[in-house]
Parts: sequence; structure tokens; C-alpha cells
Amino acid sequence: MSAATAASLPARLGRRLVGLARRSPTMAIGAAIILVFALLAIFHGTVMPHDPVRAYPSEVLKPPSARFWFGTDGNGMDVFSRVIYGSLYAFGIAVPSVAIGLALGVPIGLWTGYKGGLLDETTMRVFDALRVFPIIILALAIVAATGQSLANVIFVIGLIDAPIFVRVVRAEVLALRSSNFVEAARALGNPTWRILFVHLLPNALRGAIAQTSVRAAWAVRISATLAFLGVGIQQPTPEWGAMIRQGAEFIVTGQWWVAIFPGCALILLVLGFNMFGDGAQDVLDPQRKSGK
Repeated sequence: MSAATAASLPARLGRRLVGLARRSPTMAIGAAIILVFALLAIFHGTVMPHDPVRAYPSEVLKPPSARFWFGTDGNGMDVFSRVIYGSLYAFGIAVPSVAIGLALGVPIGLWTGYKGGLLDETTMRVFDALRVFPIIILALAIVAATGQSLANVIFVIGLIDAPIFVRVVRAEVLALRSSNFVEAARALGNPTWRILFVHLLPNALRGAIAQTSVRAAWAVRISATLAFLGVGIQQPTPEWGAMIRQGAEFIVTGQWWVAIFPGCALILLVLGFNMFGDGAQDVLDPQRKSGK
């Protein structure tokens, strides 16, 4: 690669990003929100003014000030530093849980959609039953039974979310399995695995990819809900749901900052994921945008 070509890469990338933002301002705003929180998670050690789990016994429930920008909580810990560190847990839960959902859901949706018949119907009824059951109660029961570790929370969220990806990929495969390129692949003697992973998978992933951001938002929300209900990540771990749970008891006595600031962070990140996902669906499916 020549020096001129290398120098032009940032400019071309910038033009593409600007063009993408013009096509979907919603996606651009969502991406900006996600990027801010991602940078906070990556550089949390530089941004945090205090240790997020260090208690200052003489500074319990102090309001926002020059020293503690978001005030302190019931243990005397800096809320601002804890909110920043909480973004690390948000991404640390959302990304692997979505990856688990994709790893489980995509192959199952690909296989059942292609094979059809009794296997397809039986599998989909099982997943439908899983989705009909109240998600929060199901998650509470599984986490309570398996333990309240971070790994268990991530696995449970990914497992519960897998049926979404199964259904999305299956719908794409059902529409594609009678296509000319699939019939041609069969006629040429391609084995089933090659038809599935070489011919169908690249064309069936569009819907699943568009869903990843929305499901990441759901993962952040459900993990915070579990922590708020007392099943999941617990204090003094700086996780937003656990922080909101601790701060809820202080709102009635006027210490609003303990719960409000992590709550705002949670709302903003979920909004960013949802906006990015909605915009991504518009970009990947122009007919959807024109039909709004």
C-alpha cells in the first residue's frame, strides 16, 4: 500500500461515516451514545476521580459537589466513579450475552428453517413456550438456582434471548431455501453443511445482525432489573441496577442522586442501543424505512 493510499483511508472512512449518518441520523445518534459509554468503559481508570469501591465514612450521602460530582452513596462511595465503572459491567454483560444468543440461535434457526417438517415445528413450539413464560420470572428462577455470579447472569440472559435469533434466522431461511441459487447448489451436489453455511448463512444473517443492538439493550436492562430485584450482581459491585436498588430507599428522604444518576446512565445506554438498532434496520432494509 502506497503512502498516498494510506493517507486517503481516513478521509474515505470519514466520508462513508458522514454518508451513513445522512442515511440514518437515528443510527448515528445511537452510535454516538454507545461510543461515549464504550470510551468510558475502556478508559475508566483515567476518567474516574476516585476508587469506585472505596468508602469515605465521613462523606456518607453527601450531595453533588466539586469533590464528588454525583455525590456519595449510603456507604460513602463516589457515585460518579461508580457510574463510570458501571459502564464496564454494562458492556461486559451485553456483548457476551448477545454472542451467546447468536451462537445458540443462528445454527438452530438455520437448521430447522432448512429442514422444515416435524423437526421445525417441534423446535419452534419449544422456543415459543420459552418466550411465553414471563421472562423476568424465568431469569430470576434460573439465576437463583444456578448462583448469582456474573458468568451465570450472562449465560442466563444469552440462553433466554436465543429464541429471538432462532426465529429471525429461520424466517430468512424459509424465504431463501427455494431460491434459484439454493436449487443450483443442490443440483451441483453440494452437501447440506455447505448449502447452510456457504449459501444460506450469509444471506440469512441480515435480520440477526440488525437485532444485535436491540438485544444488547435488552440484556443491559434485564441485568439491571435482576440486580435491582436482589438476584444478580450485588453491592458493593458498581453495577447500575444494584446502585439503583440501594439508592431507591434514599429517594424518600431526599438523597435522590444515589439512584438518579445510575438510572440516567442506564436509560441513555439502552436508548443508544435501541436507536442504533432501529437505524441499522433502516439501512439494511430500505423498504422498511420507506414504509414508515
